[in-house]
Amino acid sequence: MGKKLPASIVIRTAFIAAALGSSTILLTGCFPVVATGMVAGALSIADRRTTGAQAEDQAIELKAFNRFREQFKSDQTSLTVTSFNRIALLTGYVPNEQARTEAAKLVQSIDNVRSVINEVAIGPAPSVRAFGVDTVLTARVKASFLEAKDVQANVIKVYTDASTVYLMGVVTEREAKRATDIASRVTGVRRVIRAFEIISEEELARIQLQTGGAGNTAPVTAPPPSARPLSASPAAPVPPAPSAPAAESGAVVTPIR
Repeated sequence: MGKKLPASIVIRTAFIAAALGSSTILLTGCFPVVATGMVAGALSIADRRTTGAQAEDQAIELKAFNRFREQFKSDQTSLTVTSFNRIALLTGYVPNEQARTEAAKLVQSIDNVRSVINEVAIGPAPSVRAFGVDTVLTARVKASFLEAKDVQANVIKVYTDASTVYLMGVVTEREAKRATDIASRVTGVRRVIRAFEIISEEELARIQLQTGGAGNTAPVTAPPPSARPLSASPAAPVPPAPSAPAAESGAVVTPIR
């Protein structure tokens, strides 16, 4: 059977598999591993990343999963890496600050990782029910993007943890604001964190021209030079209440109305 995987990781991957309908990849042992990003068979789906970047994102997530499995044996640890364009979003729960720092270093050491957004919390992992709620919220946000005719849902990656929705993608400021506003209005979402790479409208037009007007798959190996690695300002109007502090990564927290 191999090494026993923490129950919290098995539970989360099971919910992700159910929500995304993705294939389960079996590694050494008897434990299911589900990548939260693009799977190999979906690399042709319209996307503003190159196909190479999509493959690297999948590899980053799988490598992170394996390293966590080897390094952290306790059921008190529940970690997930969501990679987009080689920016790794690290979320989950650990028992102490030392484990939090160690997890970030493990991810940062993976080949092709450009930067790490460390959103890991110190404390016990949520209940099974909370994992299920997060999966449902992700599905609701994606559905809301599809319903909105002015948002290209396929260029935005959505991940939810503890009712906090994380948005990633290569988008314009206009698209970032619109997407965050839509996500913030989904029932049950507690807050939205933007982790976008921002490009100009001119750069988007260039991408659309190079791809025959689709505007989805840019035939370049890296983001445009002017792209900012992370969103640096709130992406939707917020109430007068004070905003939550920015994460150490620089990702901005936008409170829900």
